[in-house]
Amino acid sequence: MRKKLVLIGGPTGVGKTKLAIEIAKLFNGEIISCDSVAIYKQLDIGSAKPTILEQQQANHHLIDILEPFETYSVAEYKKDAKNVIENIYKNNKLPIVVGGTGLYMKGLLFPLELGNSDKDEVLRAKYHKLAEEKGGKYLLDYLGSFDPESAQKLHEKDITRIIRAIEIYELTGIKKSSIKTELNSEYDYFLIFLNDNRKDLYNRINNRVEEMFNLGLETEVKNLIQNYNLTNSNQSMSAIGYKEFFDYFDNKISKSELIEKIKLNSRHYAKRQITWFKSMPKVKEYNCKNTSQILEDIKKFLND
Repeated sequence: MRKKLVLIGGPTGVGKTKLAIEIAKLFNGEIISCDSVAIYKQLDIGSAKPTILEQQQANHHLIDILEPFETYSVAEYKKDAKNVIENIYKNNKLPIVVGGTGLYMKGLLFPLELGNSDKDEVLRAKYHKLAEEKGGKYLLDYLGSFDPESAQKLHEKDITRIIRAIEIYELTGIKKSSIKTELNSEYDYFLIFLNDNRKDLYNRINNRVEEMFNLGLETEVKNLIQNYNLTNSNQSMSAIGYKEFFDYFDNKISKSELIEKIKLNSRHYAKRQITWFKSMPKVKEYNCKNTSQILEDIKKFLND
């Protein structure tokens, strides 16, 4: 029998952490973070990491596991998360995976399969070099020019999968999106897609960015860059809420422009997250204000 797993995904600022804590309290659970920024130590404010008080209300895992200069992959997250989940099962508790990094969540649930067509190392090297020179967005836009469905499901940081999709098309003439693969998970999972109406969500995001600056985001970023000699090429500094500061520190944009840029990028990211989670298999969408229905449905799922 496959073991039960509850997951909460959704756009930034929608209230995933609050819901996860409530579920953990009611159903004897522990929380596994699924956030590509919260994994870093000292990236606290910009990542909207669960506060110390929130972490005291339920056990949290995979937060503060990396130094700011380290890198991390989907495969590493899958391995680490599976180990944590197994330990939670051993303690007869419910694992609750929560976060907005859809790539991590999909990698945890399903096999990391990049397709079975031929591989071309020369072609891969060519596109890796192009990614270094022009960035992941350039590659993603190129993929979107002939396979928009695949491009929509990928993030510009996911260079390996972008290149693989390009490679499949260039070697076979077949779009990766047209190759049907069966997504079977080893878990009996309940995936909650937490959402809200666009206006309320965007207002919440804008207010949260303002609050981050009130809490000292500028000082946090400045200290990180100085203490660890970080640049915008570091994985941790490519995150929204951090990468925008480099132009500000170089006097290319003003403080007000910086704040507006972070708000805009956060709203765009939320839009991409919504698209991603809506495409996930067996996903169930709920409004963030409808907590009682979510808890009722989880209870049914666990008793099934």
